[in-house]
Formats: sequence, C-alpha cells, structure tokens
Amino acid sequence: MTATTDLAISRYKSLLCTECGKDFDTDVIQHYSACERSDCAFPLSAQYELPLRESPETMLLKRNDMWRYAPFLPVNDLDNIVSLGEGNTPLLELPKLGKLLGMDRLLMKDESLNPTGSFKARGLSAAVSKARELGVRHCVIPTAGNAGGALAAYCARAGMKASVVMPSHTPEVFQMECRYFGADLHLVDGLISDCGARVKQIVAEYGAFDVSTMKEPFRQEGKKTMGYEIAEQLGWVMPDVILYPTGGGTGLIGIWKAFHELKAMGWIQGTFPRMIAVQADNCKPIVELIKGKRTFGEAYKGKASLANGLAVPAAFAERLIYRIITESNGEALAIADHAMLQGVKQLAAIEGLFVAPEGGALVMALQSLLSMGKIDAGETILLLNTGTAYKYIENMEQS
Repeated sequence: MTATTDLAISRYKSLLCTECGKDFDTDVIQHYSACERSDCAFPLSAQYELPLRESPETMLLKRNDMWRYAPFLPVNDLDNIVSLGEGNTPLLELPKLGKLLGMDRLLMKDESLNPTGSFKARGLSAAVSKARELGVRHCVIPTAGNAGGALAAYCARAGMKASVVMPSHTPEVFQMECRYFGADLHLVDGLISDCGARVKQIVAEYGAFDVSTMKEPFRQEGKKTMGYEIAEQLGWVMPDVILYPTGGGTGLIGIWKAFHELKAMGWIQGTFPRMIAVQADNCKPIVELIKGKRTFGEAYKGKASLANGLAVPAAFAERLIYRIITESNGEALAIADHAMLQGVKQLAAIEGLFVAPEGGALVMALQSLLSMGKIDAGETILLLNTGTAYKYIENMEQS
C-alpha cells in the first residue's frame, strides 16, 4: 500500500455516460448507464479537471509505477491505492524485425513485465483501488484468464474477497494462480460471454461488485496509463500507428482517452495515431462490425482461440471501439491461430521476446498491413504486446 495522504491530488471530478453525457454520482459505486436516449446500456467515463498551464514535471508524481499519473486517476485518497508495481513497462525498439520488413522504426510496448504477467494488472489495480475507497469488500469478474489472475492478486493485496468465473477450457496455469491468490474459482463451459450468467448469480447472492470489462468505469482508467506512458516515453511525440489486440477493448479505449486528455493539457500536439484492432479469426466481432457484416448489438457466435484474451464474442463497449477505429482512420483485421503461433516464434527467434499469442497476432497483422499498403514502412509503428507467453505454453503445445 501507499501511505502518502499529502499527495492526495486526484483531479477526478465527474462520471459521465459515454452516450448521452448524463452525470453520475462519484461517491457511490457505479456500473454502466441505462442511457436516457436508449434502452441499451453504455459505459461510464471518468472526467478530470485538466490543467492548462502545468508541465508534466510539476504534475506527475515521482514514482516508478502507473500511479505516477495519480492526478489523472480516480482514487481521491492515495492511502487507498492497491499496487504491486504495475506500469512503467519498457518501450522497446525491434530493429531486427523492422529491418527484415524494411521498416524505419518499429516499436513494442511490452506489457508482459507487469505483475501477474499482463496488462490486466493496470486495470485491476485501478478498479480494486477505487472499489476499496468506496467500501467494496467482494469483487467478481468473468475472465478469459489474465484478468481473473490480476483481480485475485489485487484483492489479496487489499484484503478483499475475489470470485473469478472463467471458461473451463482455460489453461491450468490461469486457474492455478487464482487459487493461489485465494480467489473463489468458478469454471463454466463456453466462452467469457457465457460466464456472465454465473457472475450475475454471485452478485445477486453475495452482493459482490461486478468488475466486468467496461461495465465498471475504472479498469479503463488504469489501462489508459499505457497511453500516458507511450507519450512520455516517446518525448510527448505520437507514433503514427498503434496495433492493439482487441477483445473487450478496454485498453484501446483507454489509450485513446489518454491521448485526448494529454492534448487538452497541451502535452502532445498534432494527429493521433491510427488505431489498428487485431482480433482472432475464431472470434472477430469487431472486424465484422467494421466491415459492415454485423450491426451494433447483433449476436455473434465466436469460438475459442489460442489467444484467450481475444475470444470475446460480445464486447460491451463495441460502439466506442468502432468510434475510435473510424475516427483514427484505423483498421480491424483478424489473424488465424496458426499464424499467431508463427508470429510468436518469429519474434522470439529474431528479437529474443517471448510474447503472448495476442502479441504474435500483431506481428502477423503488421506484415499483412504492409503487404496491403495500409501501413507505410517509413512510419513509426508501435505494437502493444499485452502479456507473457509463459502462461500460454499449454495452449501453444497443443496447437
């Protein structure tokens, strides 16, 4: 825990519906909005008082984790921060792969070095910290793997109860870490979308707080720190393109939100990167949406993938994902499981990086985009690897 009440400097001011702008009470726990303009539900978004004439040097905390950006995170009392050292992950040059592909500058933001081995640590650190601040004692989550382990770890750190609901086919290592962290583990036949019914039962029976992707507003805030770090690590200059593995899309949305906040403060200038959503060929609802093959809210039946985190057939925030891809003049494309594995092997052999299948999908998507002329070899391209391959060895050996 962090005990620095003298640095309780969050600029968090309001919580708004992303569809209609309705303002929600920030002093009680909130889920999503039943928007007044629709029968549908929409994510909520935390808003901040953004300084106009302050420099990063005067605003950011002298910390080596994501809570460096505490003024732009929603925890009001920093005594409530639940941290395991998440964030501050490296931004690596990929010179050998770049040379092989004829590229001038290829980068990777490597989130595998977070606690519990993935970027999920960021979102769950923020969500558990804010839940703790608002008096929550029990959290529940549906997960494809990594988010469950992260919730279990942060709840253990906070002294809170965690319930994790994951597909029964999830590799044993993901199940094991949840048990070791003391979580109640529930296995469900199907995909992450099928875990939702069991989550609702746990909420109804035990009063647990549901921290499903984008159905509570603060996982996004933790994930947005990737955007702050990318900007700061590049000297407040944006890359031209970001390739992002997209399941529920929290990080994609969070990074985009970070760029808007940074621009509002004058810390970055110019055009934002083109955002490329990369999905699994076995489960590609956003690709189908971008291509006009399905409409918002239309049912989509996906299949399991080597990349557990991409097997999300119903992204709650699909409207926001669609908006970001189109606003940024981005793309959405899908990669087959066998190609993901090829990408993992290629990056390992060339650059010495052992990335998750989601990261392998980015390597292959990059090559497809180059061949299609969607990316110029002279642009600065950033791949966002979401986790470590070590948790996926069981999956990869069976492929």
